Amino acid sequence: MTNFKVLCCAKGESPEKKVNKGPTFGCRHFQMILYFLLMTYTYCMRTVLSVAIVAMNDNSTSINSNVPTYNWDNQSVVLSAFFWGYVMLQIPAGQLGKKFGAKWMLVCCITVDSVACLSIPVIAEYFGATGVMVCRFFQGLSQGCISPLLHTLLGYWAPPCERSVIGTFSYAGSVFGNILSLPVTGFICSTWVGWPVAFYLFGALGLKWVILWILFGVDRPGCHKTITSYEKMYIESSLGHEEHKVHRTPWKAILTSPPFWAVTFAFMGANWGSSVLLTQTPTYLNKILKYDIKSNSLLSAAPYVMMMMCSLMFSPICDMLINREILSRGAARKIFNSIGTLCPAVSLTLVGFIPQDEAGIAVTLLILTGGLSAGGFCSFQVNHMDLSPNHSGVLMGLSNGSTSIFSIISPLIVQYIVTDQTNQSMWRTIFVTAACVYAATDIFYVVFGSGEVQSWNEAKEKDDKDCTKA
Repeated sequence: MTNFKVLCCAKGESPEKKVNKGPTFGCRHFQMILYFLLMTYTYCMRTVLSVAIVAMNDNSTSINSNVPTYNWDNQSVVLSAFFWGYVMLQIPAGQLGKKFGAKWMLVCCITVDSVACLSIPVIAEYFGATGVMVCRFFQGLSQGCISPLLHTLLGYWAPPCERSVIGTFSYAGSVFGNILSLPVTGFICSTWVGWPVAFYLFGALGLKWVILWILFGVDRPGCHKTITSYEKMYIESSLGHEEHKVHRTPWKAILTSPPFWAVTFAFMGANWGSSVLLTQTPTYLNKILKYDIKSNSLLSAAPYVMMMMCSLMFSPICDMLINREILSRGAARKIFNSIGTLCPAVSLTLVGFIPQDEAGIAVTLLILTGGLSAGGFCSFQVNHMDLSPNHSGVLMGLSNGSTSIFSIISPLIVQYIVTDQTNQSMWRTIFVTAACVYAATDIFYVVFGSGEVQSWNEAKEKDDKDCTKA
């Protein structure tokens, strides 16, 4: 097994000639496309309300006077209800996905998510804001399971030599979901059909993915019915999964592992920074720089477009640097993590000091920052699989679940500090604080992070479940 890993990943370009990886477009690549669509549709369902809630409370948005509108005074609470559920099941989802398989758990999660999305127009009509909050809570509950389950699947399907590309492309669906949902929802809300159709559209797309996943989704290569023996051997040998064991979760070893905490701190910085960058800067641009970025849904999507472009550029570069032994796996992860955190830190600080008559510079900086933050996709986002392919879903649940709370806390801190939204000095405090969090978490990651498989990855308990039951 060790010799195979060396052949695959430690000798630069030569493994391409020595190891038969199966078809050029193999089963692992098809699974990757399904993961991309999964993240695309779930993020569409996550963000649709952020745009639609404006039309739901403004009868001048649609040209159709029959489209229902309301007068909710708790819109921020309605929007935050998603995260109440999002933080609850991430750790259990990683553990259950490892034990029972991720396929059918994803079927249940996306079905609940899609049905809740489809139900929002009717629920809003009969139960008001409270009913919508319940729907959003269940959406958050189901979507909180997705990242741990996806990491579990990637732990079986993403060979180390291709981990940055496969992992980044899979999670890039979340960015594409934002690119798709922001302008599409804004357009639908302004037409005769009105805002309800946006929820019907994205909910239906979610159910369509469920059907595709039932037909073509597979927990691991050994359970795939049409995978070639070469591709199966390449994936499983490089990951050390030939024996198909259920691995006991070494909780003490994980919770006392500095590399694990390095990844978790990186997640904290990313969640805190993205919350400020993507949710607070439009208000800042409007109140301080007199620039209403929300009035142009295409411009609102621009940072996400740049992020997706950079993520698809960074990931093959990262894998190339690793596979050609230009950098160790750990060093490559740290460099791209620094790109994805220190650059936004500098940018946010600059935005806080830009004069009021230079809004264009601020917007340009924020778009570039969105692109550079994509460095996180091929660093901390996939680092769990480097540390422990066998427990990657559990690690993801621990890191993402414990740090998602900062996506809730940071807006509250903004509300507490920025008592006057037209006071630029108050906003500087927010941006400088976010920059310090970015920098501190990156330093911790650089010092304690690792790209090596940890010794506790191999704790084994019993034979894995039969594929015929998957």
